[in-house]
Amino acid sequence: MFRTLLAASAALIATPALADTLVYNVDGITIDENGEVKRFTQLVFDDDGVITHTLERGEARPEGVEFAIDGAGQVMLPGMIDAHVHVMGIGFGALTLDLSETNSLEEALAKIAAFAEENAGRPWILGRGWNQEKWGLGRFPTAAELDAIVSDRPVWLQRVDGHAAWANSLAMEQAGVTAQTADPSGGRIIRDANGNPTGVFVDNAEALVADTIPPPRPEDRDAALMMAQERLLANGITAVADMGSTIEDWQTFRRAGDVGALRIRIMSYANSLETMELIGGTGPTPWLYEDRLRLNGIKLYLDGALGSRGANLKEPYEDEPNTHGLPLLTPAQLRNRMSRAALDNFQTAVHAIGDAANSEVLLAIEELSETYAGDRRWRIEHAQIVDVDDLARFGDHGVIASMQPLHQTSDMFMAEARLGEDRLGGAYAWRSVLEVGGKLAFGSDAPVEPADVFAGVAVAISRTDANGRPFGGWRAQEAVSREQAFAAFTADAAFAGFADGRFGRLIPGERADFLFVDRDPLLASPSEIRETEIREVWVGGTRVYAPRD
Repeated sequence: MFRTLLAASAALIATPALADTLVYNVDGITIDENGEVKRFTQLVFDDDGVITHTLERGEARPEGVEFAIDGAGQVMLPGMIDAHVHVMGIGFGALTLDLSETNSLEEALAKIAAFAEENAGRPWILGRGWNQEKWGLGRFPTAAELDAIVSDRPVWLQRVDGHAAWANSLAMEQAGVTAQTADPSGGRIIRDANGNPTGVFVDNAEALVADTIPPPRPEDRDAALMMAQERLLANGITAVADMGSTIEDWQTFRRAGDVGALRIRIMSYANSLETMELIGGTGPTPWLYEDRLRLNGIKLYLDGALGSRGANLKEPYEDEPNTHGLPLLTPAQLRNRMSRAALDNFQTAVHAIGDAANSEVLLAIEELSETYAGDRRWRIEHAQIVDVDDLARFGDHGVIASMQPLHQTSDMFMAEARLGEDRLGGAYAWRSVLEVGGKLAFGSDAPVEPADVFAGVAVAISRTDANGRPFGGWRAQEAVSREQAFAAFTADAAFAGFADGRFGRLIPGERADFLFVDRDPLLASPSEIRETEIREVWVGGTRVYAPRD
């Protein structure tokens, strides 16, 4: 399958130019060196796919141009950058059962039954995307409900956020999980009144079952990467930050790069100190494959997610007063891991969703900044619920809030139930982060949310979902401008991954990664932005995607 996809990819990619190429008659938009929006009508790149000129209307064409492409008046944008994805999760999600569009338990069960019937030869039924909050279930689903439709094979289905998973009885039996199985540190087994596991495993408890699943073969991984790249490029995404790369993921990226099949740019963050050291050794790797791959550092998990009540809060959950969530690292463990990475100039990206988790990582950054000076670009991934008293600390050391606009519209009503109205002052606080001097990098967390940058821009400027709800926007004072949202998905996302000066802006000296789209996102309404049509995608001066091909 990998060879088939690779052949299809090679057929699509145009032969690179051997001299300077001019793209003219475009409505070009980018972010300049000063962070301001700049418009241009012509762009020139050399045979290495590096931009040499951007020209405004009336400026003379530079000498040495041997090839010219008529942009036909189309809008040209920088290639979009998704600052937080799980590349292999996108690919495997496309190759396994996807429950993200289901709206009820009954609908999900019907889809699971159909998938099991269509894939009778698979030893396990694997998938993800369920969301009991979206279903209006008021509880977690159970193994018994899965057993009623699939009892001949183990079933393992991750929740939409990846912080909980749902098993049938056979999966638990093969994993040896019983009422006597203890909850692991940082994890929780959902149980009935008698202490019996009901089928859902939260955060670190997921490993109790997941570790028994046969690992994918290399060819499965190769196929998943090809699928992920196709989906990202179809959404105009030319570069991503891959959060939690395993050594197997990294080797998959390398195999693709070695045969010229790495079509997107990947800024990788290892899933552990061991993986980080194994790949990088004494520091971040060089940029490989003409700026298509680099290991930047490490991704750490400090807590879970709101949906599974694993996000670590300062006060108990409003809708479950007996829990504050699940801290996944002690303060000492967090600092030790961050310090170990910083010692060799690896970048640290810390998953923190609850206000207690965000407070802890901000405090750790303050403490470690006294020892590790210089351009560290500390990242907090998600930063969804922040105590208003902690917001100013984002500006103290230029902390990057790597946030996902689509999480706000997916979670807004659940967040109200989980926290209560009085504790939402620092919820998804994009504008506040910028106002205190912090930095924003926007992403999707795909496959948790769709890798849809333009839907993300629409949410960022409106705080409303695809149906325009709620009227006027949810906590609308935290919306950002079109220019700020555009920058957070391009230049600022590149900066967050130490890629500034290489790609992310259409300016001389950076890679010619650009899109042709059917509308100007700086002039369109939120609903119009969501409907943006991707016409062509170019990476390094080579066309890599066009829907009509």
